[in-house]
Amino acid sequence: MDGLAVLCLLLPMIITNCFGEDLTYVSGYYSKTPQKLSKYSWYGNVRLYHFRVPEDTVLVRWLLTVTKGSGSNCGNHNITIHFRSGAPPVINPIETEFANNTAFVPAQNLTLSINNGQNITLFNVSNPAPGDWFVAAHLPKDDGKIEHKGFSSSCSYFFQPQMFVRRVVDMPILESKAPLPQSVTSPDKPAVLKIFVPEYTSDLTIRITGCVTEDVMATDCPLLLTLGSASLGDASVRTVNCTGRASCATTLRIPPWDSWVRITVESIYVNVTTTFTISANSTVGCKPKSVGLTGDFFTRLSANGSSVLGGNLSVPVGNTSALGNSSLSPDLLSNTCVHNQPVFKEELDVVSVRFAVINGPNITVSSVAPTLLLLNLNSFTDSGGTLNLDLKLNQTNMTHGNSSVFACLTARSPVLALNSTQTCTTAFSQGYDLSLNVTAPQAALRIPFPEAAVWYLSLQMVCPGNASDCGNVSATVMASVYLSACIDDCGTYGECRLLRSYSYLYAACVCKAGWRGWSCTDNMTAQTYGRQMAAALLLTLSNLLFIPPIVVAVYRCYIVEASVYLFTMFFSTFYHACDQPGVTVLCIMDYDTLQYCDFLGSVSSIWVTILCMSRVKDTFKYMLFMLGTLIIAMSMQLDRRGLWNMLGPILCAVLAMVAAWVYRGVKRRQCYPTTWKRWVFYLIPGLATAIIGLSVYVFTETDDNYYYTHSIWHVMVASSVVFLLPPRDRRQEPWGWSQKLCGYQICKNEKEELYTVT
Repeated sequence: MDGLAVLCLLLPMIITNCFGEDLTYVSGYYSKTPQKLSKYSWYGNVRLYHFRVPEDTVLVRWLLTVTKGSGSNCGNHNITIHFRSGAPPVINPIETEFANNTAFVPAQNLTLSINNGQNITLFNVSNPAPGDWFVAAHLPKDDGKIEHKGFSSSCSYFFQPQMFVRRVVDMPILESKAPLPQSVTSPDKPAVLKIFVPEYTSDLTIRITGCVTEDVMATDCPLLLTLGSASLGDASVRTVNCTGRASCATTLRIPPWDSWVRITVESIYVNVTTTFTISANSTVGCKPKSVGLTGDFFTRLSANGSSVLGGNLSVPVGNTSALGNSSLSPDLLSNTCVHNQPVFKEELDVVSVRFAVINGPNITVSSVAPTLLLLNLNSFTDSGGTLNLDLKLNQTNMTHGNSSVFACLTARSPVLALNSTQTCTTAFSQGYDLSLNVTAPQAALRIPFPEAAVWYLSLQMVCPGNASDCGNVSATVMASVYLSACIDDCGTYGECRLLRSYSYLYAACVCKAGWRGWSCTDNMTAQTYGRQMAAALLLTLSNLLFIPPIVVAVYRCYIVEASVYLFTMFFSTFYHACDQPGVTVLCIMDYDTLQYCDFLGSVSSIWVTILCMSRVKDTFKYMLFMLGTLIIAMSMQLDRRGLWNMLGPILCAVLAMVAAWVYRGVKRRQCYPTTWKRWVFYLIPGLATAIIGLSVYVFTETDDNYYYTHSIWHVMVASSVVFLLPPRDRRQEPWGWSQKLCGYQICKNEKEELYTVT
């Protein structure tokens, strides 16, 4: 990167460090290595970068560098870059449909146009949310062209993000009911504070009073008050304009629990100092009833026959048969304003977690107070999967037939007042709401890449009309909450794959048979069963065209060559039967083994055919057969799709054939092969057929036409072998014409010119 660009980027930070008076700012620099971008067809084509924004950071500046290669095919492409805080961005660049019950928040993105060799762009975020940030980049939609390694000269685009941060090391802490005098001078000296919000806080009020501005006689507050940290989501911060008021106050309903809230105050005047007093008042609206130090929790575990002290703790949580078994006792339902339902978290695998209600899975939900479930997904490894929520209402236990069960799933803080008009919204985020009733007793929710945070599920009975007519009613809800790698394991036409970006693991679906979408549920371009069957039959049965070369080789006494063709036909047939994208799949052995044998047989067939055309002595020919096949097997293990795995054996075999033909031509003083009929009716048609097949294979194959273009490749290669195989030696009898004498077969040993009787 250009050194001048780095100096210009860091200079404002250095000046602030040197001349800042009240707050101490320090800078940090983080960089990732450049990665090659790919055209987008599924999430695996995205280049994902993870950054960690430190606490008390007031400014993040990303330096985005895109470098274009110098190839002849380098056009002007747009690179799309996505940003998200807390989890990888959920993107949909090809505009596919998501599965039912899927909810997500679109990520912030920007598009870079690459006209010259390099594009450098700055992206700033003021008062960013601390913690995990993700940057994803990709090229436009994949056109489906199959590019064979070494035969295509596609252009390369490399992307490198670098992050510069400016943070405060001595940020003032505002405490509840403790006024704090501050001063602000915009734009260089804003007032930056933070306040800690404990659990079960229902309201947080921030108030500014006593504003005094130098050289201004008015007593109003020319200030802008900003609460919260920017996460590039909707309503992630709240800004209040205090201009024209002597005092300014704002209240946050349901602020994020157990976390710090950023407070930033700026002046509308430039280079004018304003002093003021800021204060805060937090309200704890409701706390659950205390269960004591050990009483409730260990009693529940002991009731399930679990070991409490010492040994391993085993909690059975899968009892789904006792529908009437309530997880909350009646005294808890009647004496508290919120019911905390204990939840058991079990980590099953990578991005796989199950939450089970202790003494559940049935939850008693009342109309008096909400029931609260805490789902701890605050781990770095939990944001790369899908959060699944399934609710089922037990209609037999409902005490009020017209009532409904409202559910609200939020991150960082819960909604504790649920009714028919209350939205599932907290201070800085919009939650996800569900409703259960007699006509719709089930509900489901799928959240791909959930934010790494503590999630809360609130459940409460709500009656229509006047809430006083409802009384103290209750219902039983069966809740299933778990974190999985992919939504429904990507369905029938998809495969869930675990991806890695540096040390971060996440999962995504790769679709097949024309299906698309985040979980492979979009059937807009899906292949029908008939189309899948036609593709499978074409790709497999086209290999039967190797039967004529096998027959010709056997007839002309080329037994080794015929064995290689038989090997190729067998493994190519079953490899393509196993390689089908849809449901018409048949795998007789491991896919990797079939692929390896198919590639090995294909290149070996070309190798032995050209060497057979050279007409060298059998001893030398079979030595080359064996040596070449061993080298081909080694190269296939190193890189099966490499250019030189096919081109190398072809060139070596052609070189040997040309040398043998030149030697014979010089020795006989005439062109070899000697007859024009051999050239016109065999060699030229065989070469033309092989060149046509190779051109179809290299230049015309796409994902859509693969099933018939690759079948043409099979037919052309097999047909070329029939033309190119040389005629048998005139001194040898055709296969099957062996002489017999008195029931004994006479076999000729050409090497020793002896006859043996068997």
